[in-house]
Amino acid sequence: MKSKFTSTTLIAVLLLLASNYLVAQDNKSTDLKEFKFVVVKTKSGLTLEGLKGCAWTELSFSRKNHNPQAIDEYGMADLKNLTNEKDLKLVDFLFTIEKTKDGILLKGIEGTAWTRLSFSLSNNVKQAVNQYGMTDL
Repeated sequence: MKSKFTSTTLIAVLLLLASNYLVAQDNKSTDLKEFKFVVVKTKSGLTLEGLKGCAWTELSFSRKNHNPQAIDEYGMADLKNLTNEKDLKLVDFLFTIEKTKDGILLKGIEGTAWTRLSFSLSNNVKQAVNQYGMTDL
């Protein structure tokens, strides 16, 4: 009888912990601020157009050997030397972007629901991305 009570108690505790974990994940997603940008893969590199929540309107760069480039609300960033200045009018986000053989690889570091976002993209085709992932233009 005692072991049945212990098993039931253990199951109840695990269910409570699991439900708290899921609620915490939902809260994290709803805490995200809205931003949106468009990425275009070109022969020479990448072009990004900031549409919402960004200080930048356009970024264009090429990276050799498929090295990732960090991007935040202010533009291109150096992961080893990030600014602590925050503008309340802007969304606080940070991610890396990398041109791959077939498309684009994004890694969300801060302010994104996605931690890794990879998609195919042909040259000169636009794809919009927001805090939740790929979205309509």
